[in-house]
Amino acid sequence: MLHLIPARQTRPDKDVIFALNAEATKRKQAGESIINATIGSLMNDDGTLSVLETVTRTLREVPASEWAAYAPIPGTPAFNQAVIDDTFSTEPALKSAATAVATPGGTGALRHALMNYLQSGQALLTPNFYWGPYQTLCEEHERALETFRMFTAAGGLDVGALDAKLGEVLSKQGRALIFLNDPCNNPTGYSMTQGEWKSVVEVLLKHAGKPVTLLVDMAYWLYSGSANPRAFLAELVPLLGKVGLLFAWSGSKSYTHYGLRVGALLACVPDEKERAATQAALAYACRGTWSNCVRGGLVAVTRLLTEPALRAACDSEREKFKALLQRRVAAFNAAAQPVGLKYPRYEGGFFVTVFHPEAEAQAEKMRGKGVYVVPQKGALRVALCSAAEADVPRLVEALAL
Repeated sequence: MLHLIPARQTRPDKDVIFALNAEATKRKQAGESIINATIGSLMNDDGTLSVLETVTRTLREVPASEWAAYAPIPGTPAFNQAVIDDTFSTEPALKSAATAVATPGGTGALRHALMNYLQSGQALLTPNFYWGPYQTLCEEHERALETFRMFTAAGGLDVGALDAKLGEVLSKQGRALIFLNDPCNNPTGYSMTQGEWKSVVEVLLKHAGKPVTLLVDMAYWLYSGSANPRAFLAELVPLLGKVGLLFAWSGSKSYTHYGLRVGALLACVPDEKERAATQAALAYACRGTWSNCVRGGLVAVTRLLTEPALRAACDSEREKFKALLQRRVAAFNAAAQPVGLKYPRYEGGFFVTVFHPEAEAQAEKMRGKGVYVVPQKGALRVALCSAAEADVPRLVEALAL
């Protein structure tokens, strides 16, 4: 007899992305010529993992007593404040309203948002091109997922679709939580313009008579093609006190230590009493799930954020990795546009999405050629972060089959 509750008895046993990555890796280790554009980790052109040396060194300098001791349930105060100060360094209004808790990666931040801003059975709202685990998180936490069309026919963000769908969701359930992964959306690579952010804010304010909360998933923001990845934050200031405002902060990509699982959920709440209640709810949620994050990781990342020499060294090393990625972006655009691949404006980030009506069949055909991408509904997600620049022409050729 299977003693699992019925809702858990038919769970898939593998994550699609990690399964494809494992298959590609096995074939490559067997000597085949394989392009693996599946996994969301930044790789050097020689196939090794891109790792910030300053981060590795700083982690080794953390005393054993810090690694061994429990962290405070909501994270160390120094870490939480360092993340707030760094994220909102250009926007004092957001900074003064912010509170934070440490989470195991950005995924932990997403989990807390779902459980604290939606009731059981209610639906998250996000664009129709989204990171697959959003659906997994919703299912695991007894929430639903609704989408709005992400792109207009002209290729920009479909703010009208957001407006209409948000109205539907509010009419049905009386509150809304929206996940927007920007800049460098996973899976499309699209980064919203300042004008698009202004329009999104106008839509949210239009519906602010009911509890509407926006979460900005910032996992890839430091790999944006923009010289100022914080520029969009200025557009969000009018939401303070009217729309719930959350930020999922991840150290995985920013500090290239994915397995360390250092993240945070930031909430901007101008009213002091409401901010204290928010902090209490999020800390309680920490205790009720993972209890504590890894103290040593929090200590190291705090140093990286607050000590000028370490911060400068990290920024310099990251710029080299960003340049590596930007060369692949440029190579992809140069090869893909002449052959007519259809994909969103792509200026930076780990991924790009190529639209295809038969994505599953196309991905299978590509695997036959030794080229691995991730099929999604109506599209193929291409992880240029893990593909060498020299492989981009062959990758594009396979996509255009």
